[in-house]
Amino acid sequence: MSGHSKWATTKHKKAVIDAKRGKLFAKLVKNIEVVARMGGPDPSGNPTLYDAIQKAKKTSVPNDNIDRAVKRGGGLDGGGVDYETLMYEGYAPGGVAVLVECLTDNKNRAVSEVRLAFNRNGGNMADSGSVSYLFERRGVVTVAKGENTEDDLLEVVLDAGAEEINDEGETFEILSEATDVVAVRTAPQEAGIDYESAEVQFVPTMRTPVDLEGAQKALRLIDALEDSDDVQAVYSNLDIPDDVAAQLDEQE
Repeated sequence: MSGHSKWATTKHKKAVIDAKRGKLFAKLVKNIEVVARMGGPDPSGNPTLYDAIQKAKKTSVPNDNIDRAVKRGGGLDGGGVDYETLMYEGYAPGGVAVLVECLTDNKNRAVSEVRLAFNRNGGNMADSGSVSYLFERRGVVTVAKGENTEDDLLEVVLDAGAEEINDEGETFEILSEATDVVAVRTAPQEAGIDYESAEVQFVPTMRTPVDLEGAQKALRLIDALEDSDDVQAVYSNLDIPDDVAAQLDEQE
């Protein structure tokens, strides 16, 4: 889930990840296989694969699973599945815009599951282009705070193409042009600062604030979408104000 509030990157997201670790592992491994097929199985020559592997490792995906995915994607073991990337658009209750990125070997199954999640959770699917214009593809590099201040980090990444840094609670999120994500990820590494993830995402250009009921309904839909094996990522422009986030915390 991407693009709504600081709160969502901490308590709620951790709970979702813990509850669905098996599904998350499978999605990370699938992504590794696909990017290895697209750019080759050598991480040193395929920076997207390098970042996909790093993300999987930091999420504790076993090394054997990662290695097998690289070999399948690179055609080194004769296996592998032909996955297709699909994008679906829709709205959550309250007019929250939602983009759903699927990586699937069965288009009919994927669209059926996405439609079912929208219908069962008060949302509705939308025509192509009716939601995507509210998002732009950006490079997103996440760095744990540790001892690093925002000024420290800005000094390191500014010349590499970073455009802004957002304080997301336990982490800093560095945004850049999609084409600069590798350079922005490399700059902290060279300065001895580890990064948690680096990838191109759909980032909302404007957000939709919600009340408690709206937040609950939107999060319920996002959870349902993420529960599908075919859904690789869900992006939204959901904005959960601090007072609403506090109410959600009380209900946990």
